[in-house]
Formats: sequence, structure tokens, C-alpha cells
Amino acid sequence: MADAPLLVGYWRSSAAYRVRIAVNLKGLTPRHAAVHLRKGEQRGADHLGLNPSGLVPVWQEEGFSLAQSLAIIEYLDETWPEPPILPAAPRDRAVAREIALTVACDIHPLGNLRVLDKLTADWGAGAPARAAWNRHWIGIGFAAIEARLAHSAGRYAVGDAPSLADICLVPQVYNARRFELDLTPYPLIRAVDEAARAHPAFAAAAPEAQADAE
Repeated sequence: MADAPLLVGYWRSSAAYRVRIAVNLKGLTPRHAAVHLRKGEQRGADHLGLNPSGLVPVWQEEGFSLAQSLAIIEYLDETWPEPPILPAAPRDRAVAREIALTVACDIHPLGNLRVLDKLTADWGAGAPARAAWNRHWIGIGFAAIEARLAHSAGRYAVGDAPSLADICLVPQVYNARRFELDLTPYPLIRAVDEAARAHPAFAAAAPEAQADAE
């Protein structure tokens, strides 16, 4: 019998956090392995053999390895289609993708650890400057998402069921709090985040609930 799939991540990686939420929503029980990003384990030969980009998460099955959180989530949704991660209506699906991509493409890359480390290495950015950098870019992205939620949100970001939008938004709100962004201007984001984090799949995926949490 083949081993259960393996999810390689790091407790505080928001990209890995997304995949943990999706896995939990699907009711899957993969094995978990941690790569310590702060210690640079992602640059070791073993991890680069799984993902040449040197990032997490990585989803591994027998004879198959996949990186990039949104690619992994799409694969999970196509392989285990129930419950669906995207809404039924085409326009709602498009909006869920829009919110997810605003996080994954516009906000998250600018706050990635290797970007922050480059700011420090080349321009001497210390912890306060790194935090201010993150607050700036998260705030710009959240303003756009808040405006979208005014037309799409129900209990969750798009209607009344959790979707890809929430899977991406909740980890980014975690990052916003970590970098002390004032969330007062984003009441809809705060409401969606509160509702989603009360869902068992989101609660079990939270960084502080992970075995490698520090």
C-alpha cells in the first residue's frame, strides 16, 4: 500500500497555511514534514530536490511532486472534488480567483522572506523597516480586497461557503497582524477572517496549531 501523500511546509509560511486549509476542507490526512525557513533548510540539497525554487509548500505523492500553493490547491480540488473549493456560478468562481490572486500575486511575493532578506542585505533594512514594508503592501492589497468584498461577501469572502478566496485571505490577515497593520479600515476583511477562523478546517490549519510552531 502506498504511503499517504506528504505535505512539506513551515508553520508560519502563509503559502503552506493555504494548503493546510484546503487539505482540511477536503478531509485529507497527509503526512507532514517541516522545513525551517529561518534556518535556511529550504536551500539544502534535499529540499531543492523536491522544489528547485527552494520554497514551501511541496505536495509529494509516489512518483509525483508539486510546488506552488495555488497549483497544489487546484490539484487537490480536481482530484478530490468534494467539497468544492470554488463556487458553482462562473462569476462567483472568477471573483474567488480574483481575491486569491490579489493575495498570492500582488501582496504575498513582496513580503516573502527572501525579499525581506534582500532588503536587509542590500539596503540595511532592520526589523522596523521590514515591518513597515509589509504593512505598506498589505494595506494596498487589502484596500482592493475590501472594495471587492462589498459586492461579494456573505458569511465568507464569496457568499456563504468557504472558498479559494478565504483560503488565501485568512493567512494574509495572519501576516497583517504579525506585522501590526491596523485593520480598522477593513471591516469586511475582519468579518470574513473571523468567520473563517471559526471553521474547524481553518482552526486546525492555524500556524500556532502546527507541530513545528515556535
